Amino acid sequence: MPRAPRKSPTRTTTGTRAAASVSPTSITSISHDDAVARELRDDPALAAEYLKAALAQSDDPKAILIALRQLARAHGIAQVAERARIERESLYRALSERGNPRFSTIIAVLDALGLVLTVQPAPARDGARSHRRVRVTRIPRQSAANRAVKPRKARAA
Repeated sequence: MPRAPRKSPTRTTTGTRAAASVSPTSITSISHDDAVARELRDDPALAAEYLKAALAQSDDPKAILIALRQLARAHGIAQVAERARIERESLYRALSERGNPRFSTIIAVLDALGLVLTVQPAPARDGARSHRRVRVTRIPRQSAANRAVKPRKARAA
């Protein structure tokens, strides 16, 4: 006599298990973080907007680091590290709260996530022009002879 399949209990956001008599039409709950991670993983346009918003809302460089960490977690740190050709432990360290990733690491992670870094002119602030002309002055190099300390000549009294 074949046994009837067991009904698996539904997991709720509080981590408690429901009674064994769960109806097949019951709704399963997932955490907010899991729902956001799923959307960021499934929609590259949303991931790009998420990163743009992190850059636009704060002048703090840690904001981009937090957003990159969230995106990497959504895609799986191990998979992102493999696609970026970075050691998994190094990626965890670079994206940690105390991390300070190199620019090449950020570019590699963005590439692994299917994103690219772009630059555009900043909007004008307080009526200022949107772009400024920069004057670059070339400082001549001193030769070794000019850098040597030369004794001062005595002044005539």
